[in-house]
Amino acid sequence: MSQRNECVTGDVGGGEACSLMEALGRVSGKWSIGVLMETTRGPVRFTELERALSGVSRRMLTLTLRGLERDGLLVRTVYPTVPPRVEYVATEMARELYDHLLGLTEWAERHRADIARARDAYDNAT
Repeated sequence: MSQRNECVTGDVGGGEACSLMEALGRVSGKWSIGVLMETTRGPVRFTELERALSGVSRRMLTLTLRGLERDGLLVRTVYPTVPPRVEYVATEMARELYDHLLGLTEWAERHRADIARARDAYDNAT
């Protein structure tokens, strides 16, 4: 079953909940936040994104970029050069999201040690 059909429900209001979960799923993907943070600063080429997101595979980066473009969060521009030059830039909708992503990443940074301590305490107790 495709992802497009997974959210079909008979519940009243189910469409809104589905749309919310789809949107959150897209922007909370492992690599999506990094891509959005990089592309909000201005046009970025694929190889620049690959270097900025250490650990991402070329395939995963490609899939992430396609998904974000499909959802209207990125614009992909291909320049007719040899070899072709491709740039990605955040849309206005993605730039609106930027402040929230920045807040989320700052929160994660502030609480990184707290989370590590909580994990250690949990693991030692079980």
